[in-house]
Amino acid sequence: MRLLIIGGTGFIGPYVARELCERGDEVTVFHRGEHESELSPAVTHVRSAQAGMPVLEFPAGEFDVVIHMIAMGEADARAAVKAFAGRVGRMVVPSSGDVYRAYGRFAGMEAGWLEKGLLTEDSPLRTVLYPYRAQAKSPDELAHYYEKILVEREAMGNPQLPATVLRLPKVYGPGNNADLATVYAYRDHPDWRWTHGYVENVAQAIVLVAVHPAAAGRIYNAGEEYTPTVGERLKTLPASTVQPAPDSAFDFRQDIAYDTSRIRKELGYKERISYEEGLKRTLPDTPGLKAGTASA
Repeated sequence: MRLLIIGGTGFIGPYVARELCERGDEVTVFHRGEHESELSPAVTHVRSAQAGMPVLEFPAGEFDVVIHMIAMGEADARAAVKAFAGRVGRMVVPSSGDVYRAYGRFAGMEAGWLEKGLLTEDSPLRTVLYPYRAQAKSPDELAHYYEKILVEREAMGNPQLPATVLRLPKVYGPGNNADLATVYAYRDHPDWRWTHGYVENVAQAIVLVAVHPAAAGRIYNAGEEYTPTVGERLKTLPASTVQPAPDSAFDFRQDIAYDTSRIRKELGYKERISYEEGLKRTLPDTPGLKAGTASA
């Protein structure tokens, strides 16, 4: 297959490119040329200043699938759909669990009752848009225009460009969230659950939906099969110097825990790297990492 990755030089993208190259696919990465040392030597590079966020111009070429790693708002998602509709077979768009109404309730943006149970792909979405805009200092900042709900809406709205949306968990691994601050910082909330995913497993899910024809037109959650509580995670982890997060408006009675059964049942997804191995690779020099599993 011929695949174009837009912005594939960050944390997850190099793993995606490497796995596709190992499959024997033709992989082109469209990027600014600032961070590419981790990319596979088999990758074809298209370097352009236009590859910075928000990406509004795209390279020419014939591709079977486009993986848009950095579609962050309505305008750049719409530009990608316009550029590739009728040109490529399908577009894959990584999204986020912050699209769910449960996240809005966790963050204090959505009124109403707490939502119990796991979040499925059909769970209600937020009604309040732009969850991080209050943090932006100018309209040019990502926090101002970021909205994955609008990205999903644009991506899934054109029949000339079948799309797949993959809602990612909180990703960790060497190079990003490598201190597991998203666990340790919430030690004061041991019963809270937030779905995580080791970076290689998340990349594996992106590759799977990109190459599997049955994924066209579908939305999938990615992440752990079982989401441990913070307390369960800490039982298998050593002590850390990461400080507890300061008091905030977050409502930790509201879990952000995914049901990931759809991608497993429909596409046969199964993590290549175990939970324990992912922790070891993330914390390779940390003494005290215990054996055992944080699973039901």
